[in-house]
Amino acid sequence: QVQLVESGGGLVQPGGSLRLSCAASGINSRTNAMTWYRQAPGKQREWVGVINSGGITNYPASVKGRFTISRDNAKNTVYLQMNSLKPEDTAVYYCNCANYWGQGTQVTVSS
Repeated sequence: QVQLVESGGGLVQPGGSLRLSCAASGINSRTNAMTWYRQAPGKQREWVGVINSGGITNYPASVKGRFTISRDNAKNTVYLQMNSLKPEDTAVYYCNCANYWGQGTQVTVSS
């Protein structure tokens, strides 16, 4: 049974940082691409970054230079480090692997 569990969300002030985790079970995060998405209220889900099986990452312009994806193979976990957060980064963040989704974790950026 494949399970993805996100954690690490919370309330942070503009300019602050958070690190989200996506712990995978039943699937190998090292040999599959792991993708982070987010969905803000009233908006469509959008892609915020991916790490492929070779460790190559890619990001959209909206988060490039601020967000970084990394992977801990021993823990079968992928991380999303988010710096210089803005109010428009407020959303539920999800990880995806091989069309499996986690339950999401809420990130709120507000003063």
